[in-house]
Amino acid sequence: MDAVQQQFTELLKEKGIELTEAQLHQFELYYRELVEWNERMNLTGITEREQVYVKHFYDSLSVSFFIPMEHIRSVADIGSGAGFPSIPLKIVYPHLHITIVDSLNKRIQFLTHLGNTLGLTDVRFIHGRAEDVARMPEHRDRYDLATARAVARLAVLNEFCLPFVKSGGRFASMKGQDVQAELEEAALSLKELKGKWNHTYRFQLPLEESTRHIIDIEKTASTPKKYPRKSGTPLKTPLV
Repeated sequence: MDAVQQQFTELLKEKGIELTEAQLHQFELYYRELVEWNERMNLTGITEREQVYVKHFYDSLSVSFFIPMEHIRSVADIGSGAGFPSIPLKIVYPHLHITIVDSLNKRIQFLTHLGNTLGLTDVRFIHGRAEDVARMPEHRDRYDLATARAVARLAVLNEFCLPFVKSGGRFASMKGQDVQAELEEAALSLKELKGKWNHTYRFQLPLEESTRHIIDIEKTASTPKKYPRKSGTPLKTPLV
């Protein structure tokens, strides 16, 4: 174990997460595949190893600091990009059944290759728009948890993500510094999509001490039939 992995391990230990050698190996494979594929396609602007471990891997796992993963079985990760946060969560919590939805087929190809390389099971990669996939009966109102990391403003994300969540389930929206204005703006979309704000968790990302927020939203009832609206509409005309 080198200095970067040692630091990563110790940071997670502070949060009650103990990594096995096999899990550490999976994270290192993930890093190598990410950097290699990033030379051919734009997956991330962050490629320095220590930065990837903190800003991508640790940051992705921060969901589990506030939402107990042992109570979660199924996760829908919307607009996952290079697999964040769901692949790091899957590595640490292998019982999770993960569905990743992304609109760019190249990213889905990378994620499919990554899943095979890491030996992951119970992971599905779906090429499609969230608005279309959420209309499919096998995905609508089905998941214990939906996640989205820095994808869009909350008023838009609610329409992308809440239709995937079962009644009583959660949506964890992962955000950077400023969230209060977004929360206020999202009041109508929460009401329309049967979401209830539970709590906003604030924490500092280690080393660089930048602020992160996780907005924890509960789904209170099934998704109304008219939502989500057709592809592109939530982004063009958000529910505000």
